Amino acid sequence: MEIFFQLETYVALFTLTIIEIILGIDNIIFISIVTNKVEKESRHKARVTGLLLALVLRIIMLLGLTWFIGLTKPIFMNFSIKDLILLLGGGFLIFKSVLEISHKINGNFDESISVSKSVSFKSVIWQIVAVDFVFSVDSILTAIGLTEILLVMVIAVVISILFMIFYSSKISDIIDRYPSLEILALCFLILIGFTLILEAAHIDIPKGFIYFSLFFTLGVELVNIKFRRVSLKRIKIKK
Repeated sequence: MEIFFQLETYVALFTLTIIEIILGIDNIIFISIVTNKVEKESRHKARVTGLLLALVLRIIMLLGLTWFIGLTKPIFMNFSIKDLILLLGGGFLIFKSVLEISHKINGNFDESISVSKSVSFKSVIWQIVAVDFVFSVDSILTAIGLTEILLVMVIAVVISILFMIFYSSKISDIIDRYPSLEILALCFLILIGFTLILEAAHIDIPKGFIYFSLFFTLGVELVNIKFRRVSLKRIKIKK
């Protein structure tokens, strides 16, 4: 218990928590988009259920650190199981995002096809868990590199998941209100998917550039939204 009286422990906890939250931005965007596909009254439940299951999965992965580290060992031509997970995860993100953009542009919604609420709900939850598993690969390896204290890792993961539960609902409401932001978010997920594939191929791209591009384009889109509002007001006044 001496570790809890050391300043280094709290510095590691704070740093790791911030990193976990930053790395979770991609996850929040995906969750916000995918949960908007279920009925409004079930969205919050879907987000909370999916993220709590993801939390349990992350804790299990942390408890099995020896097994998890083994995922980084090459199994074929310097290609590891971790690389395979990133490759499949990146491909899934690109496929899912391109499909959603295609639906938005072409309006390919067949209202005659009705999916039961339970199947839709379960599908969303497992998508959240699967994508969180892909994103957690980097975050857990980062945690291992920052501290050897398992409890500190678990606390940081719990805080980051609670952060995602709280903010995913807010982001989901904003995306639902402004459809143009959903297209922007989907394009960002395509970019993240390509980044994961490049990482699987051992081609490193600084994540700072990725997040800068996100916030820059988000800022531009917010200016556009404000401009459209002002233009509509002027048109109404002229009429």
